[in-house]
Amino acid sequence: MLKHRLLFGTLMTVLFTGLVIFDGWLDGSLTASGSDARQIRATVLMLLVGVIIGLGGMEFSALAAARGLVVLNPASVIGLVLLATAWYWPQVFDVSLGVFVLSVAAFTLAGVFLQQHVLFGVDVVLANCGTSCFMLMYLGLLAAFVLGIRIDKGLWPTLMFFFAVKSADIGAYTFGKLFGKHKLAPRVSPGKTWEGMAGAVAAAMAISLAFAVAFSIMGAWPALAFGAMIAVVGQMSDLTESMLKRDARQKDSSNRVPGFGGILDVIDSPLFAAPFAYLFFALVMR
Repeated sequence: MLKHRLLFGTLMTVLFTGLVIFDGWLDGSLTASGSDARQIRATVLMLLVGVIIGLGGMEFSALAAARGLVVLNPASVIGLVLLATAWYWPQVFDVSLGVFVLSVAAFTLAGVFLQQHVLFGVDVVLANCGTSCFMLMYLGLLAAFVLGIRIDKGLWPTLMFFFAVKSADIGAYTFGKLFGKHKLAPRVSPGKTWEGMAGAVAAAMAISLAFAVAFSIMGAWPALAFGAMIAVVGQMSDLTESMLKRDARQKDSSNRVPGFGGILDVIDSPLFAAPFAYLFFALVMR
């Protein structure tokens, strides 16, 4: 388990980093005049986010099915992917981000009700439509901020966010295994400890400081605060997915990723961390 986790964790990190840097090279973000080099940015990352979130939506649907709930697909997954990639499309079409998001939400809701009517009529309307809309918000809305960071704040802040979140996961896992004694949330995730949380904060602060200094993203103290915040929010975000799995009586969301479980088990930490990171960058980076 640990061997697979380390191996596939390293491979995923290298792959993601390579794709983001390649993406930046394609749209000119790696050059001094990157913002002027291309009108359309983050195409590769948009495709990656769309695929990952689409697969995550299918895993969420399976978790819901384990509790006797129905996610109304394909309407929900199509809306989910469009919402998760919402920051990209105003670069392509003459539409504001707000109008695009509201339009996707409205048309997805209409599609969900239409599919409910065709498949189930008036039976379990609240459960089916409510579960579908929850998936749209939980995965689509939160994941959208990943592209928001990349498009609005740049390449290096995106990697700073990603490495801070993932280093927090590694720090939590390592410190929890070595020193964990005091349970953090035993009813939700018995393996998480306060010692692991301390390791997550320490690791994320170190990585954030390194990125901030190396790429002149922000000052040292804001970088340390960013790392601490991302670690805490990321671990809390991990617990939210654990709540879903525990309710569905599932250990993992699937077995797609050796050593981790499923797509949701890989992206759980960044989901809630992404909007917090975007807001932090917006306040600190001028």
